[in-house]
Amino acid sequence: MSEPAYVAVDWGTSSFRLWLIDRGGNITAERRSDEGMTAAAKTGFAAVLQSHLDAVGAGPDLPVLICGMAGARQGWVEAGYIDTPARLAAILEGAVSIPGQSRDIRILPGIAQRETGAPDVMRGEETQLLGALGLDATGDALVCMPGTHSKWVTVRGGTVARFATFMTGELFSAISRETILSHAVNGAGEAEDREAFNAALVAAFEAPAQAANLLFRVRSRQLLFGGTAAAARETISGTLIGLEMAAELPAARGAAVTLIASGQLAARYRSAIETLSATVRVVDADEAVRRGLSMAALAIWTR
Repeated sequence: MSEPAYVAVDWGTSSFRLWLIDRGGNITAERRSDEGMTAAAKTGFAAVLQSHLDAVGAGPDLPVLICGMAGARQGWVEAGYIDTPARLAAILEGAVSIPGQSRDIRILPGIAQRETGAPDVMRGEETQLLGALGLDATGDALVCMPGTHSKWVTVRGGTVARFATFMTGELFSAISRETILSHAVNGAGEAEDREAFNAALVAAFEAPAQAANLLFRVRSRQLLFGGTAAAARETISGTLIGLEMAAELPAARGAAVTLIASGQLAARYRSAIETLSATVRVVDADEAVRRGLSMAALAIWTR
């Protein structure tokens, strides 16, 4: 087994992922836990990191590169933001060192869109972009990164020109748990209803201004005509994802959408994009963040 050259860490709000990586980009060890920023802020970021470094036998001289919420204002050390239009290579230049540590530990910055009419921020997703598009990217792309807060990013000439965040996952959780629609989805379990999802997706895509009405129809349809809890849940999901697509998908103008996602979320968004007659290229989210961290680490410590 080759020797590790650096440690890569994706430190989110509620999750922690660490990889030991050699110079060829191969993983030599891995750790995952729920010790995200929220938990680490209470127990101590340095202590959490060290416990995982000890668990994988990371030598004291191995440098550590971190992306994600550990660099937020509420995190370990604030890493700030690179402003749009942002070159992907500029992310490396904004890496912030953690003071008072025996090893070299750095946190990558996020990206900020300082437009008064469309202010927005991302942290962690910039590293996925780097991994998916490459450090020397020069082309154009429309990138979708679904999740609790989905990101749609327009890249022109290898530069992040603009992006928009949609609270799709968080809205789905709130609507299905905290509104009158919670009764409609009660007992849905893991069952799927692709027909209900696709119908809601298309309806919201074609008439996004009616979204609030489309959501209430989940209740009225069930009361008047019956229907399963799974159909109700899929209708809520399709409506909210359709709103995202209505705002951003027309910008693709026939080009393929780069979808950075994993698992069920990747399958759901891929199906949605293809249902709306757009082509899609899927990049696994885990692979993207690892590649991004690897590119950044090699560029930082070998330049």
